[in-house]
Amino acid sequence: MEVLGLDHVQLAAPPGCEADARTFYSEVVGLDEVGKPESLRRRGGVWFSLGAQQLHVGIEEPFSPARKAHPALRVDSHALDAIAERLLAVGAPVVWDDALPGLRRFYTQDPWGNRIEMLAAA
Repeated sequence: MEVLGLDHVQLAAPPGCEADARTFYSEVVGLDEVGKPESLRRRGGVWFSLGAQQLHVGIEEPFSPARKAHPALRVDSHALDAIAERLLAVGAPVVWDDALPGLRRFYTQDPWGNRIEMLAAA
C-alpha cells in the first residue's frame, strides 16, 4: 500500500484566532500544542498533537466554518463526559448522538463554528 496513514487534519479559522485556538483546543479539549516549523509561523495558526497525528488550525481568508465536514477525535471513555462538561462551561454546544452501536459520541463546535465530533467506546 502506498498510503501509510493519516498525518494531520487541518481546520480553517479566521485571522487572529491563535489565542482562542489555544484556549479551546488545549485548555478545554485537552490537546498539547506542537510548535510549528519556523518557515510556517508567519502564516499564523496553531498545531496540536493527536497521538501520532496532528490537528492544524490554519488561517483562511475569507473564512467560512466547516459545518458538515469534521474531524472525529477519539477520546478515553472515562474522559468523554468531562470534556463535554468543559465544553458546556465555556458555552460550546454539546449534541449527543447514539447512531453508532458501541460508541458514545457528541458533536460540538470550535470558537469559529467548525464542527467537531468526540467519540469513545461505550
